[in-house]
Amino acid sequence: MNKITALYCRLSQDDMLAGESNSITNQKEILRKYAQDNHFPDPHFYIDDGWSGTNFNRPDFQRMVSDMESGRIGTIITKDLSRLGRDYLMTGQYIELIFPEHDIRYIAINDNVDTAKSIDDMMVFRNVYNDFYAKDVSRKVRAVFKAKGQSGKPLATRAPYGYKKSETDKNVWIIDEPAADVVRKIFRLCIEGYGPSQIANRLNSERIPTPSAHFAENGANGNNKTSRLWEQSVIRDILSREEYLGHTVNFKTSSKSYKCKKRYDNPKDKRMIFENTHEPIISQRDFDIVQKIRANKRRPQKCEEPNPFAGIVYCADCGKKLYLNRGAGIPKHKECLKCSTYSLKYHECTAHYIRTCVLEKIVLGEINKMLRAVRDDENGFVKRAIERSEAAYLDDVKKAKRLLAKNERRIAELDRLFTRLYEDNVNGKIDDERFTQMSAGYTEEQNNLKSDAEKLRSVIDAQEQKSSDISRFLQVVRQFEIVTELTPTIMHKLIEKIVVHEADKSDGHREQEIEIHFRFSVLVVTATIDSREYNKIAA
Repeated sequence: MNKITALYCRLSQDDMLAGESNSITNQKEILRKYAQDNHFPDPHFYIDDGWSGTNFNRPDFQRMVSDMESGRIGTIITKDLSRLGRDYLMTGQYIELIFPEHDIRYIAINDNVDTAKSIDDMMVFRNVYNDFYAKDVSRKVRAVFKAKGQSGKPLATRAPYGYKKSETDKNVWIIDEPAADVVRKIFRLCIEGYGPSQIANRLNSERIPTPSAHFAENGANGNNKTSRLWEQSVIRDILSREEYLGHTVNFKTSSKSYKCKKRYDNPKDKRMIFENTHEPIISQRDFDIVQKIRANKRRPQKCEEPNPFAGIVYCADCGKKLYLNRGAGIPKHKECLKCSTYSLKYHECTAHYIRTCVLEKIVLGEINKMLRAVRDDENGFVKRAIERSEAAYLDDVKKAKRLLAKNERRIAELDRLFTRLYEDNVNGKIDDERFTQMSAGYTEEQNNLKSDAEKLRSVIDAQEQKSSDISRFLQVVRQFEIVTELTPTIMHKLIEKIVVHEADKSDGHREQEIEIHFRFSVLVVTATIDSREYNKIAA
């Protein structure tokens, strides 16, 4: 079989800055003339335009490797060694191991490399230099990206699904309404109790284009593959994105090395968030509700009907969540919640068994009582909520304010002592050793006082936040006239958690206490379930 001559060209984004000498057109002309002048048979071009030399998964390079492995290629020619690659280990492996295994003659024209003659000892140093060049460029690019990211400009090459780049300023994101409507729908379905897999199935059944399909339709998908089906991972990513609050989040991922293309998630303390940089798609309230739901996520139920109590019912004794027990063969009036600790390690806690239909009736009644109380006398409700809050926190706040004032006086006093101590050291009244010892003691005391003062301010700020929390709660309450059915949406908007105590059977019948904690700690209601009344409940 007559073998072809592979003429390989490569140009990265950084190489473009070097000017015309490295252009694809220039490389092709050099390779074509060299092949003609030296009578190499049947030349074929393989071209990777815009690909880094540290990446050996380039499309046409891999096509060339495939042709080489199938025995079609006899000779590979490049303009120089850096066109083959800038990773000296991989470049050396191809030249010294892989090409000889497939009986390939390799020529780098400008570097005078021809494996049919001999391997130049200087080739190793050229490969190392090419690798160093790639490392240096990577370091400079990282520095530019770091400066850009710290300035608050988005680092993402493409705006998140739901947004698009402004035509007048590529660093500004504007809402892409068709996609933004889908984002809002995903958040709404999550609040209604649907998990990522259920949301993905629903979007697929409604034939809503995926983000990659949407980007492809709008010419913004780049080299990424287009997926036609929604997947759980995509839904989870959308539900966790703070960008939908109107914030820019930079440095979310990083790579271990300029040679490693895999991206790793950065911890939150290494990310930078710039708030209110663009118009939000999701409100802070809905985002917070979704994050709370996701924090309490459980495996998907086979039953399609959402469970309104998922993730918010807790055991009064061990503090763990109560899990729902339901199934195709279990009548609705026998569906129940049980302590998760008891289910896994029955000897470490008790069942705290409660039927969902009973809990639903109790919670529904208490929610409507609260709605009536707000509707009949909103000012009175607010006053009582503040009084309850003050009763719980007033003593702590008074004590915190006294301690804070005392700490701040001592911190100011220590500043004066530092000044006098320094002056005494300068004037020779105390030696350096004594100065170091005393200043270290003062510094430690002052640091401890500042730390305590910060904690005390947090206690005081938390109390002052209560009035704001009550206002937020009332905004939610005003959305409802009366609640006739519990849904995950209603529960997560109104209820923080429900605490279930173990049943007491000492009187010959079953009594069980539950606590209903409304959101923002505005109201806590305690109710007692008597079996003589609630055993009659059946679907």
